[in-house]
Amino acid sequence: MYEPGNNEARIASEPLFSIVIPTWNNLEMLTVCVGSLLKNSRFRHQIVLHINEGKDGTREWADKQGLDYSFSEKNVGVCDAVNQAAGLAKTDYILYLNDDMYVCPAWDLHLWEEIKKQPDHLFFISATAIEPSDAGKKAVIAPYNFGTGIHEFDEKSLLERYEEFPMSDWSGSSWPPNVVHRSIWEKVGGYSPEFYPGFYSDPDFSMKLWQLGVRRFKGVAASRVYHFLESSTKKFRNEAVKRGRKLFLKKWGITSRVFYTYYLKMGEPHSGDLEFPSGLMYHWELFLCKIKRL
Repeated sequence: MYEPGNNEARIASEPLFSIVIPTWNNLEMLTVCVGSLLKNSRFRHQIVLHINEGKDGTREWADKQGLDYSFSEKNVGVCDAVNQAAGLAKTDYILYLNDDMYVCPAWDLHLWEEIKKQPDHLFFISATAIEPSDAGKKAVIAPYNFGTGIHEFDEKSLLERYEEFPMSDWSGSSWPPNVVHRSIWEKVGGYSPEFYPGFYSDPDFSMKLWQLGVRRFKGVAASRVYHFLESSTKKFRNEAVKRGRKLFLKKWGITSRVFYTYYLKMGEPHSGDLEFPSGLMYHWELFLCKIKRL
């Protein structure tokens, strides 16, 4: 059993992270997400929701639970949602979590241990997702299916097995759950609302951090969450995905794939601070991006 030192004991008496969770008429899954935070976190945190519409009783439930939240009568998308929720943050660390995620025990302890190693605030750190299907993403643990919805969720088996799946710390922090210092969040202005409803806002946020000078993009293997896989964003059609992809290319001049592969080295074993990419293949990819942009 982990025994906190003096500093951790002090922190445990007040919120450590401000956890911002955008939600859109997804109360059943949200209750599982928040429940896991209350049950499996080592520290106390401020939980801040942004409630889009809330036609399913989310707002009334949040009031009953005493949670902080922002609210919009219509769905404003992920970016506006996390920005509004982050505006209510009371701590030095803003952590973005999706409502279709279940955090595993001590997830926050492992993130905090990594944060304490940082020499400054120029970092972006992620937990590692366990997913029920394999989409070829090197930065996740998959396929380990403990349910794709809460009614088939095998929580008992997950809690028995989540630590046994092999994974090393990885490069390329971008997807939630992720944590950044509040000062960095404010400097880049949070997430970019033009990426409504949210597709490709993750690489856009990471690119804004890169432009600011962040070079430590690290995924922590020991910090694990189960991801039910985009239950809310599945409500949108493929057109929104295509629009986000094109918008990223137009804004930054490269595709998100090039950014993840050559800049962030997404999913590769973590080996320290990242460097600006170079090499023949990189420059060839840049040439192809210019053609695609035209």
